[in-house]
Amino acid sequence: MSPRSKKKRTLVWSFLFIAVGAVMTVIMSWEWLGDNRLPNVKENIVLNVRPANTVEDVLAKLEPAVKRPGSLRRAFREHQVRDYMKPGHYEIKKGSTSVYVTRMLNNGWQTEVNLTISGSLRRKGDIAAKISSQMLVDSLSMLAALNDAALLKSYGFTPQTVWAMIIPDTYKMYWNASPKDILDRQKKAYDAFWTKENKAKAKALGLTQLEVSILASIVKGESNYQPDFAKLAGVYINRLRVGMRLQSCPTVAYVFDYRKNRILEKDLKVKSPYNTYINDGLPPGPICVPDKVYLEAVLNPDTRDGYLYFAAAPSFDGTHRFAKSFKEHSRNGREYQKAFEARYGKR
Repeated sequence: MSPRSKKKRTLVWSFLFIAVGAVMTVIMSWEWLGDNRLPNVKENIVLNVRPANTVEDVLAKLEPAVKRPGSLRRAFREHQVRDYMKPGHYEIKKGSTSVYVTRMLNNGWQTEVNLTISGSLRRKGDIAAKISSQMLVDSLSMLAALNDAALLKSYGFTPQTVWAMIIPDTYKMYWNASPKDILDRQKKAYDAFWTKENKAKAKALGLTQLEVSILASIVKGESNYQPDFAKLAGVYINRLRVGMRLQSCPTVAYVFDYRKNRILEKDLKVKSPYNTYINDGLPPGPICVPDKVYLEAVLNPDTRDGYLYFAAAPSFDGTHRFAKSFKEHSRNGREYQKAFEARYGKR
């Protein structure tokens, strides 16, 4: 081969090398731009990543909502999402880049969720189930925390009194919050409720904060008709003041773990510190989780008429008839029983 041919061949190879390099640079630049700068997410995505989820699990959820799945997979590889991905609740906005998604997952940039604690929370299992249905924590772990004497002692409660620390409401929390995180939030809400004013009201009634919660839980067990809450609380306050037993059927229902549909005469004799038919004063702990409206009813009881008794109204509308004397109360009870038998038959 002549020197001229060699030179020509060298030039050709040099040109090809430069051309390939230029093409590769363009491709890499375009990939970098596509991964780092160009929007890839085409719709808002709500993504819950569990500890057991793999990268492939997450990609399977994300890829239908992105324009360029290859860009997302490349970003996942380059940013080692497989090694750094954190469990959590992620709300990925439309227009996010592939790299931004990887940063969210690697750094745990979560969005808080609403944890709503509400309803008839009569068993600890009810509380645990309500929480686990909305959060990552499983119900058994939450239930264990509600029975953890050492943990509850740090908040000033026991497994017997923890009901009082739960304040029904909606809370902003991270989805992967631990049982302790959740109890920390409840203690904060409990402390927020017990303002100086509310503490002063409890003191004026001769009640501790725990006793207010216990009484509020009994009122909740008796009724869900809000206009009667303050009067019902007033009846129990009046009974305590005159040394009369509370004689509340819901406390007996608690003894039987709420398994009975109806409390019978013989059930009123069951031996338990929670049975207010055979024990003086308040039971040792709440019988359910009382909402703030019940706590407020106890702190602001209607004791003006000196009522000592109440019975369900025969109208079956959730209201009650109140009485000062047992004679009047017996008449109200008979009228309710007559209406009950007319509607449901004798039982």
